[in-house]
Amino acid sequence: MSFLTAEHMTGGYGATDILHDCTIKVEQGEIAVIVGPNGAGKSTAMKAVFGMLPLREGRVLLGETDITAMSPQERVANGMGFVPQTHNVFTSMSVEENLEMGAYLREDDFRGTIEQVYDLFPVLKEKRRQPAGELSGGQRQQVAVGRALMTEPKLLMLDEPTAGVSPIVMDELFDRIIEVARTGIAILMVEQNARQALNIADHGYVLVQGRNAWTDTGEALLANPEVRRTFLGG
Repeated sequence: MSFLTAEHMTGGYGATDILHDCTIKVEQGEIAVIVGPNGAGKSTAMKAVFGMLPLREGRVLLGETDITAMSPQERVANGMGFVPQTHNVFTSMSVEENLEMGAYLREDDFRGTIEQVYDLFPVLKEKRRQPAGELSGGQRQQVAVGRALMTEPKLLMLDEPTAGVSPIVMDELFDRIIEVARTGIAILMVEQNARQALNIADHGYVLVQGRNAWTDTGEALLANPEVRRTFLGG
């Protein structure tokens, strides 16, 4: 059994289903990437996994625990961390205050985790007293990821983590994501930069109109002629 098993997910908004029998799985220490055209249901699938979208059919398991009926906050308490694409930092708070907010469910001493975040993102330690709203886009993304890591998640979910950042910053963020996965955390990521994302992915899911179109290793999807022609520009 995979660490995250979100299987046969069908659901959407009101009477309209966006997801149709969609299945996503992630192992601990691995990176799984969801790619596909605009409107394919990629972010909707993430919201369904995180409990922000009710399912008409299907279920979500974290380890052996069925979390289908849990609220997002209950899922965080059970080991999920979620970084939305936008509005993912408290702009008026300092970098360090943002990280402290990520530990709101914890009752232990979390200062060691803050130091781990600073080791992963050294620029945040330099700017720890600075309001997050004054940071560059890439640095804000680092704050958002760092805050999610403060919950000590077993599964980290990232919705378009490289949106709006330069190619150099994108490469750096991907390097840090690989480092996080090496600690044993499962990573589930939605990405528009499909080629680059699949290049670091252990597994990839290509969604089309809310359905699994192709599921394979990142390497195999990059080599698939139809995937290359349809989604990767040849």
